[in-house]
Amino acid sequence: MRSEHLKGLIAAPFTPMHKDGSLNTVLIPRYYEMLKANGVTGAFICGSTGEGVSMTMQEKKAAAEAWGAVTKGDHDFKVMLFLGGTSIAECKELALHAKQTGLYAISFTAPFYFKPANAAMLAKACAEVAGAVPDMPFYYYHIPVLTGVNIAMYDLLQEADGKIPNFAGIKYTHEDFMDFLSCMRFQNGKYDMLWGRDENMLSALVLGTKGAVGSTFNYAAPLYYELIDAFNSNDLEKAGALQQQSIDMIRLLGKYGGIATGKAYMKLIGVDCGGFRLPVKNMSDEQFELFRKDVEQLNFSGFASRVPAGQSA
Repeated sequence: MRSEHLKGLIAAPFTPMHKDGSLNTVLIPRYYEMLKANGVTGAFICGSTGEGVSMTMQEKKAAAEAWGAVTKGDHDFKVMLFLGGTSIAECKELALHAKQTGLYAISFTAPFYFKPANAAMLAKACAEVAGAVPDMPFYYYHIPVLTGVNIAMYDLLQEADGKIPNFAGIKYTHEDFMDFLSCMRFQNGKYDMLWGRDENMLSALVLGTKGAVGSTFNYAAPLYYELIDAFNSNDLEKAGALQQQSIDMIRLLGKYGGIATGKAYMKLIGVDCGGFRLPVKNMSDEQFELFRKDVEQLNFSGFASRVPAGQSA
């Protein structure tokens, strides 16, 4: 099968949680409407941002069902479920559930405890999972900073090409632009290469990427669409300034403890997704107020995603 190449911004949603850490799937319909209102074209659910590795199988199924129900019939909004990577059997079970739920695609990353020795072994693992749902697009999720598996994706495509019919492309969350470009040009652009580093989007646009998956698209999609428009208009000075705004925003994630800071940004736009599960550290109330003041210095309200009237939660 040859799946379509996705375009635009695909958000990596946070999984909404109650104060006790349980799933708050009731929020997902409003979350979806907010993403749609800001031009986001899809959702990569239960990934790193969505805490998939911290969720049980039943919780991931529940999240998939909630997103599947709310996006049913919306063929312009693609939902991709991240399956995991350590247990092939569980990934296959979850892939079948994604199909039954009506999601668009599945995604799988390298096993990160018992790691594949080379691209050939990684391709075998991909084939095993992809083969469970041969009529669904399969995306490999390349994020070596978390998996510790830094196999060149060009090598993976060489191993997978012609052997995994539903291998659609790669969510590429790494900074190896040489490898990324080679993947984009592999077999005359056969595979869909989705950029996954929001802070380097301008550089990926130069190489020709048309689609991206990112966590900051949840709360700052207008900033990135303005950046894309500036690039397409050949206004590189403006595009660079907008990318710098993105970088300044992302730097606050590091300042305030990492990935959980994204949920603090969501709270500022009016979508309270709760906190992150252990071992991720959440902000204290005092830190949140300091964070709010830092965000005001960025003029965040000038480029933040808008929540439709009546949708705040």
